Amino acid sequence: MLPNNSQHAALANAISSLEAFGGQDLTLTLARIEASLHGVRQDRYADVLLKSGAKAEVLGGAALLKRLAGQINVVIHALGILLCLPRILEPGEVIQYVSLGAGNTGREFDLETDRRIAEFKFINWQGGPESIRQNALFKDFYEMAEYASDKQRFLYVLGTERVDKFFHGGRALSSVLSHNVKLGKAFAQKYGDRYHKVRDYYVTRKDLVTIRDISSFVPELVKAVVEAEEAEGE
Repeated sequence: MLPNNSQHAALANAISSLEAFGGQDLTLTLARIEASLHGVRQDRYADVLLKSGAKAEVLGGAALLKRLAGQINVVIHALGILLCLPRILEPGEVIQYVSLGAGNTGREFDLETDRRIAEFKFINWQGGPESIRQNALFKDFYEMAEYASDKQRFLYVLGTERVDKFFHGGRALSSVLSHNVKLGKAFAQKYGDRYHKVRDYYVTRKDLVTIRDISSFVPELVKAVVEAEEAEGE
């Protein structure tokens, strides 16, 4: 993220310059600038621009913050796992690896110990189709259910109501697998057309993977996920 003092200073300057430009209410500030530009001739434009506070360094600051904001979900995922682990691990259980970055970076799962394998899905389920999220959830469940291991398998989520509804629902597997060619091919090679709905496959494998709600472990995690998703939607 920001590994040295100069980058910390750059972040502070970026925030300061954006606050100076936007003021307390960015919408009102932009409306004021728009009004100030009405009827301005070319030879007067430079003065108005200067008074508006629109500077190249403000644009650079905005670009820096946008780049950092793109890493927020990765940070939330990593911190969520790290803060949940003390509530998950059993006495004497030994961590073999933890994958904290985006994707599993060459590892099979988010977590493997001498006793379990696990995936973490920090999603604020809002209802509705949410097909992309469902696709990712099914992938995690399938890969753990089919993994050749005697270890316990856990899928950790924020709330189980929507998750259970999906797995017991009638969404077509062809739809779930349609956006992941590799997964779709693996599933077809193993099961052909034996299963047609998500629930058809789930009921045969549900005892292999424990789906557990961890929202009570780190309440701040739920809030962080909700606020991050709201910010993305703005």
